[in-house]
Amino acid sequence: MTTDFAATRALFDLPDGITYLDGNSLGPLPRSAAARVASCVTDEWGRLLIRGWNKAGWMDQPARLGDRIGRLIDAVPGTVVMGDTLSIKVYQALASALEMNPARRVILSDTGNFPSDLYMAEGLCRTLGAGYRLKTVAPEDVLSAIDDSVAVTLITEVDYRTGRRHDMAAITARAREMGTLTVWDLAHSAGAFAVDVTGAGVDFAVGCTYKYLNSGPGGPAFIYVAPRHAEAARPALSGWLGHEAPFAFDLTYRPGAGIERMRVGTPPVLQMAALEAALDVWDQVDLDDLRARSLSLQDQFIAGVEERIPGLTLATPRPHPLRGSQVSFRHPQGYAIMQALIAEGVIGDFRSPDILRFGITPLYIDQDDIARAVDVLARIMASGAWDRPEFHHRAKVT
Repeated sequence: MTTDFAATRALFDLPDGITYLDGNSLGPLPRSAAARVASCVTDEWGRLLIRGWNKAGWMDQPARLGDRIGRLIDAVPGTVVMGDTLSIKVYQALASALEMNPARRVILSDTGNFPSDLYMAEGLCRTLGAGYRLKTVAPEDVLSAIDDSVAVTLITEVDYRTGRRHDMAAITARAREMGTLTVWDLAHSAGAFAVDVTGAGVDFAVGCTYKYLNSGPGGPAFIYVAPRHAEAARPALSGWLGHEAPFAFDLTYRPGAGIERMRVGTPPVLQMAALEAALDVWDQVDLDDLRARSLSLQDQFIAGVEERIPGLTLATPRPHPLRGSQVSFRHPQGYAIMQALIAEGVIGDFRSPDILRFGITPLYIDQDDIARAVDVLARIMASGAWDRPEFHHRAKVT
């Protein structure tokens, strides 16, 4: 299958006059999502009422959509389930891994990891006590830091600020050699390029769906558990829908079979309706085509900025294998520059302390979008238009 990116672009409802380079933070609205959610509200919730759990298949959504995401990360059917938030799924995976490796007390992560993942790890260590601790090292030092003291690694495959990509296969192989379990955060991987959790031998993986998978703000997270751990991993957050028989209403928890035990609370039915529509887009996408187009657009953007705009420093690695699907530049006034860009209809975002971040999402951006982004950025920098008071005012969301 050859991907027709003009056809995939037509599947998104993009505002006129906007060049959207922030799909690595929040994907745009798939055209079919609004109608799908409306149908879920009026035809299912409205007409079926509580019968929708059975007649509309709401209770089966987490596993059904989990399998569809599983195809994007090369997970075998029945190993991915949806629901809750990414932070909850991180906590579940870490707690299960620590229980499975009881002689060790160290969670290893890196200083480029998303802070929420680190917060979850710190909180879990405080709860467990007994010498449990989080150890962080520089991203480039992760591989050498895996030793026989580490119980589990917690690594986000793509650095949310710089776009630097870890070598999943090498790190997982080293972890297995040292008797260490792995938890991979795929928030900036799933839908950005092909992921192979099976081939790499990953133990646990988690991810969100509102970035490259376009499920909308607050879209549900997913968790993957390798088949070899399916009956050994016990969820610390033992919610009623992870019970073997939720509607038996037992007073004692009994874990469900396999991945079902990683369910916690009631699934977000309306958000999953949006996700279902968003995943339809992927039925016509070849992930190798996606990766090739992403790298081509990244190269175009980097070359254009470096040729025309002095003063910006590339933060994203130059070698293709070390990149995710975003390009980041550094500038001391990065926040104000980004606000000026957004005011001109080129939407990226800013990450402290000095990162201008641009998501490269070939499903709905093309060479013309990249060229326009370079033109607008060059004009703003040459004119100093970014240095206006309103562009320095910090909003709650950057």
